[in-house]
Amino acid sequence: MIKKLTKHGNSLALVMQRGVLDLLNINAETPLDISTDGEVLIISPVRDEKRRKKFEDAVAETNLRYGRALKKLAD
Repeated sequence: MIKKLTKHGNSLALVMQRGVLDLLNINAETPLDISTDGEVLIISPVRDEKRRKKFEDAVAETNLRYGRALKKLAD
């Protein structure tokens, strides 16, 4: 998706389509984390740290239990 910035007072705004916002469960009240690697702008919703930790633990457990099988499938 290619977007252009929109003038908003003395600033510029990035307008996102409703479908994208719905897909990511973002609304006007959702805090967003904006970062860059020097070349790319990264915008992501701030999520609950407990939820993130739970997800990372689940991924680690899956890798422990099924890592070899997943690696074989990838090869």
